[in-house]
Amino acid sequence: MKKIIITGIVIVAALAGIMYVLNNNKEKNEAETAVVAETNAAVAVRVDTVQVKDINADNVVNGTFAPIQQLNLSAETSGQVQKVFVKEGDRVQVGQTLAIIKADKFNVGVNNAQAAYNTALADANRFESAYQTGGVTKQQLDQVKLQLENAKNNLANARINSSDAVIKATIPGIINSKNVEPGTFVNPGQGLFDIVNISELKLKVTVDEKNVAGLKVGDKIEITTSVFPTDAFWGKITFIAPKADASLNFPVEILVTDNPDQKLKAGMYANAHFGLDSKTPILVVPRNAFVGSVSSNQIFVAKNNKAVLTQVTSGRSFGDYIEVLSGLNAGEVVITSGQINLFNDSPIKIIN
Repeated sequence: MKKIIITGIVIVAALAGIMYVLNNNKEKNEAETAVVAETNAAVAVRVDTVQVKDINADNVVNGTFAPIQQLNLSAETSGQVQKVFVKEGDRVQVGQTLAIIKADKFNVGVNNAQAAYNTALADANRFESAYQTGGVTKQQLDQVKLQLENAKNNLANARINSSDAVIKATIPGIINSKNVEPGTFVNPGQGLFDIVNISELKLKVTVDEKNVAGLKVGDKIEITTSVFPTDAFWGKITFIAPKADASLNFPVEILVTDNPDQKLKAGMYANAHFGLDSKTPILVVPRNAFVGSVSSNQIFVAKNNKAVLTQVTSGRSFGDYIEVLSGLNAGEVVITSGQINLFNDSPIKIIN
């Protein structure tokens, strides 16, 4: 019995010891957790400084060359093509005959209209003489003159139909494509020749609102291409759209007359350089300082170990840097990493 009592006392003492150790460990863990929580209250961030940089303000935008003139020449009348005088790649001038549509019926129409006109003209002259001597009335003379006018109009219409059978170039340029051969039957509106004039080219680009304000019609612009990387071409602005497109960019056209040997072709890609070599002191911040994206215009500024959410006005983009028009001063420290965990007045710890 005495042995049982001793065993019980040992067990109780052991349990008491275990409880004491567990309580001590709990207090220690709670103390350590409190310290960690206090330490983790500060968000780790990286920072950079707002500064004035000499930025090359060259704004480069790309676009596609378009011909100064382009025409898809179509048939004006129906008929069988009798002759074709040009091939793809030929240079043509205004008024040059490109093809002839068989025009027998049109020639007959012209001959008939000419005969009718000659008869009406003779009648009009005869009635005019008769009217002078009182042989016909004024009403009869007017009727004959009306017939003469109608005959004249019919003759003109017949000649137009006959001339439509002769396909002539209406712009100078190069035959880019030919869609007709002798013997082909064509209908009105059917495309026959595609003519392009690349003696001058138009470079069509779009410029954002922050850069278009500094442009004006007549500005001289340098143009480069990847096809001719060592060559520089020049053009001048001929058009700036008064209204932005759906992307809030403004279409701009640049006329390129500097095209020796017509090396540049319509459809080629090119870069237009606006503000070439204009290095200017500009207040900038790193692009990654903006909360979310540049369009948010919000940046966290590090002040007194806290993150202060600041509203700014962004300007032009220069690669990794963004111009700041207002809201910040040179020398201020901005947060560039860790913003996702921040709110206004969050405590921070700089780990740069």
